[in-house]
Amino acid sequence: MTEMDIRSQTAAVIPAYQDEKHIGEIARRTRERLDHVLVVDDGSTDQTEQRAREAGAEVIVHAQNQGKGEALKTGLAHWLEAGNSSSSEQKEQITWVVLLDSDGQHLPEEIDNFLLAAASVTQPTFFIGNRMGDVARMPLVRRLVNRYMSNEISRVCGQRIPDTQCGYRMLHRQIIPDMLGGGHRFDYETEALIIASRKGYRIESVPIATVYTDQISKIHPLRDSLRFFKLMRRYKASQV
Repeated sequence: MTEMDIRSQTAAVIPAYQDEKHIGEIARRTRERLDHVLVVDDGSTDQTEQRAREAGAEVIVHAQNQGKGEALKTGLAHWLEAGNSSSSEQKEQITWVVLLDSDGQHLPEEIDNFLLAAASVTQPTFFIGNRMGDVARMPLVRRLVNRYMSNEISRVCGQRIPDTQCGYRMLHRQIIPDMLGGGHRFDYETEALIIASRKGYRIESVPIATVYTDQISKIHPLRDSLRFFKLMRRYKASQV
């Protein structure tokens, strides 16, 4: 299958929360790459929903904030259902789904890198961005934490994943049903890698740029670190 064929069968999910400043541009640039773009507004109280619609994206709104994990699952379930639809409005089956953040840390133009990678595989695959070839622009603390967490998660997954903390991803629709469980917040992205690995899927890395914007991180250092260590302890125990 060619890159052009894959492009026509690929949809995007952009989880967003209080991102009125960036979401319009990110949605617009994603629409330049893909025809099917969904923004999941996770209970924002600003103009996130309006800006996304103005940019031409389809939008699903959570009535209240449920966490990034739930927003991603909402988007994945939406495209899985669309891919199963027999409606004449669904011209192409959705075979691949790209996940990218709304704050500008993921360049929509790099969707092309994922499409190219997908064109080279012959089986359902889970692709994840890899920023570790561009660490000069990554703050030292982030770099050290990323390497530590990536090493720990790679061991649990049983395969090498250089940048487990990257949320820029692309997965085959066959993997989606297994991705609809797991954590509700940022821990979901780690758990998704572990679940996919244990289901026997390869996780392949796609080189992307390191970008840091003026957006304030929504990660709560103490709370989300505790979630990570509880998650890792649970899965490590299940390996014994």
